[in-house]
Amino acid sequence: MSNKKTLEKSGACICGAVKFVAKTMSPDVGACHCRTCQNWGGGPLLAVDCGTAVEFESEDSIKVYDSFDWAERGFCLSCGSHLFYRLKQNQQLSMPVGLFDDSDFVFDHQIFIDSKPKFYVFANQTKNQTGAEAFAAFRE
Repeated sequence: MSNKKTLEKSGACICGAVKFVAKTMSPDVGACHCRTCQNWGGGPLLAVDCGTAVEFESEDSIKVYDSFDWAERGFCLSCGSHLFYRLKQNQQLSMPVGLFDDSDFVFDHQIFIDSKPKFYVFANQTKNQTGAEAFAAFRE
């Protein structure tokens, strides 16, 4: 998580079946360009680190997909909205930034930059990590 301030923010999926409050999330948005995120959403995943303090309403409306040995992804059973990417080891959640009710965020980092397709480029100056660098950081 960022060394900057933490925020408490609420949000919901498209249909409103899953509402949530992230209690100690980072204000920093990151883009993941890995092939799995591209397949999951049709492009990069723009997400925020929400730590482990996220309270979901209607957990019975959430389906969890076991995407890797180390991670899983959640989505709304009603509308299909992507809700989270969760590391199994420590239950840390990254959530799509578009789910939140406001946009008080800063786009500051990108991971799997070596997997980014050539057809788009973000203008923001960000910290960039390759896939190998991102996996090394996850293990710290």
